[in-house]
Amino acid sequence: MSGVTLPASFYARPTLRVARSLLGKYLMRETAEGLLAGRIVEVEAYVGPEDRASHASRGRTQRTDVMFGPPGLAYVYMIYGMYHCLNVVTERIDYPAAVLIRAVEHEAGLADGPGRVCRLFEIDRRLNYHDLTSGKALWIEDRGVHVRRNQIGAFPRIGVAYAGPWAAKPWRFRVKPVRP
Repeated sequence: MSGVTLPASFYARPTLRVARSLLGKYLMRETAEGLLAGRIVEVEAYVGPEDRASHASRGRTQRTDVMFGPPGLAYVYMIYGMYHCLNVVTERIDYPAAVLIRAVEHEAGLADGPGRVCRLFEIDRRLNYHDLTSGKALWIEDRGVHVRRNQIGAFPRIGVAYAGPWAAKPWRFRVKPVRP
């Protein structure tokens, strides 16, 4: 099944709205072995320069420059010297905001955790600044699946205890499991 590549206008909205709207969309990746696809089931929002959990809270640096760019770019960085993480830049130019892709369901199961998502989809720093609206190499598409608000759980963000009260913000969103 194919869908429509998300346009820049999808990402050029308030970050929390984009984060919830990404749930149910499909992460797509062209690889040497073929096309990979997986349904996004968990994300985490980072909103603006005042968000102490955001990499951009300390200002514009070489690492965070992409977060200040136009909406729809990929922000890929490495943590712990071994895991890549994929974020999508949101809102507007010069306002650093992004959504981290935390978990994706795919044909082989669940890639739970941003490092696992990037390993599965062969995402690394070479895709930093990649235009996700291009429909090439790496993109997100809408396949007509709508996740209703009551199907979304909101939780504190993970791994950002250093951010004090900002860590407790319920800006991690996950599709609730379907009950039989």
